[in-house]
Amino acid sequence: MNLSSNNITVVTASRSREGVYIAAAKNVIVVALFVSINYINGTLVHTFSKHQIFSMNPRYILFIHMVLNDMLQLTVSVLLFVLSYVFFSINACICCSLVTLAALTTQNTPLNLVCMATECFIAVFLPLRHAQLCTVRRTYTLIGLIWLVSSAAIIPDVLIALATEPLEYFLSRVFCVRDNIFPKLIEKVHVYNIVFLVLVWLILFYVYVKILVAAKGANADAKKARDTVLLHAFQLLLCMLTYIAPVLKRSLFLWFPRHYANALFVCYIVIQMFPRFLSPIVYGLRDKTFRQYLKRNMMLKKIKTKIVKPLHSLK
Repeated sequence: MNLSSNNITVVTASRSREGVYIAAAKNVIVVALFVSINYINGTLVHTFSKHQIFSMNPRYILFIHMVLNDMLQLTVSVLLFVLSYVFFSINACICCSLVTLAALTTQNTPLNLVCMATECFIAVFLPLRHAQLCTVRRTYTLIGLIWLVSSAAIIPDVLIALATEPLEYFLSRVFCVRDNIFPKLIEKVHVYNIVFLVLVWLILFYVYVKILVAAKGANADAKKARDTVLLHAFQLLLCMLTYIAPVLKRSLFLWFPRHYANALFVCYIVIQMFPRFLSPIVYGLRDKTFRQYLKRNMMLKKIKTKIVKPLHSLK
């Protein structure tokens, strides 16, 4: 807790030295990246919603859920970043709501990746039962379970904080990070994250080994599924950056005390923004069917733009 307080003091001092222009530049960079990433992800969501072929396929439903989840997570993350510069501290009740939503969406991503890998597993080893097991209705039920499991990790923290902290605490102003809003549960969070990630990796590793063995034959579907599960593993590695962030921030605090704010900014870009940019794009553009419809939508937009412009000039 003392280390957390020291970190905040160092951040305050560093930000006071960096000046208005540097602070503004950091916020402009973050907001510009946020708009760019969410625009790309919004294009993927638009493509999904325009074609029924995707809304009837569990694989694409899980993919677009991951994209929407990342968009929401990035929105909350950027909002907290900007608020930390504009106000530095905010109302504890508002902070609690934002941190809870950020934790939920962060926890959803590994679970979503495991579900996508499991769907590939069923497609390879139970192809005749795939249509029966992986239905649209069951996929949406599975998404509900993902949110329920994620809620089980964060909602108890909120309830404990409400039961143990005085009302004045939630009316006060705090620097909005999870360790500050739930200070009594830091160790519990670390233990839960370790257990959670170990279970996720064990499932993913089992699925990959089974598909790898099947891919040694002439089964083209198994080879494609192997590459897909490898991609899921890479995405999960990117997601794990979020879980090692507390350790990394402590190290940065010890290594660069005078430039801690700048080090945190680089850390924020790498941990929060880079995975949200790379993860959905790599998976979405890699898929041949999705890429085909995405290109078709882009061409239609260009044609509409060319038609609309002359009509406006006539007016």
